[in-house]
Amino acid sequence: MSRAQWAAVALTVTLLCTGIALLRGSSGAEPAAASVTDALPSRALGLSGHRRLVRGLEQSGVHGPAADRRTVAVPPMRASRPLRLRIPSLGVDLPLAGGPQDGDGAAGWDTDGPAPGSAGTAVVTGDGLPLAGLRRGRVIEIPRADHRTAVFTVERVSPHAVTAPAGDTGLARLRLVSGETSVLARLTGPRRSG
Repeated sequence: MSRAQWAAVALTVTLLCTGIALLRGSSGAEPAAASVTDALPSRALGLSGHRRLVRGLEQSGVHGPAADRRTVAVPPMRASRPLRLRIPSLGVDLPLAGGPQDGDGAAGWDTDGPAPGSAGTAVVTGDGLPLAGLRRGRVIEIPRADHRTAVFTVERVSPHAVTAPAGDTGLARLRLVSGETSVLARLTGPRRSG
């Protein structure tokens, strides 16, 4: 190889290594003291390097529904009155009233429990919601009176009652119930409402 070709190869490898390091740094998935072999494309960008890059993208939330299972739990939000229930994948956008849902086209929030997004498991009910169509990793949004939206990621969909796992009371969870179907979701991030 000529000197110009070697320089081009060296520049390409340097740029690729920098890109991979930036992706890993933004995902927080790898410790800062990762080995040199992890930072370099494995076997000149062989298949194992590709797998490592895809795994990094999944962990950073950039790539596909598998990322949703790997998102880190976020701290609970301050309590605030929920206003709406949105499930984008099902086309659901309903007002969210305090108390039981009484068939008037609104979902009901159990005011005896925590507000959606705050610590604990909030319970929301709604007749006729097509919850059986939800899948793990899908998003449920609850805009709140504090101009923030609590964003939940579905963990389980069940044709019977689902309870929150024991021992994690400091986390914010949502239990959504409609008829015989129950959904359990965890808070994966607050977002500013418009």
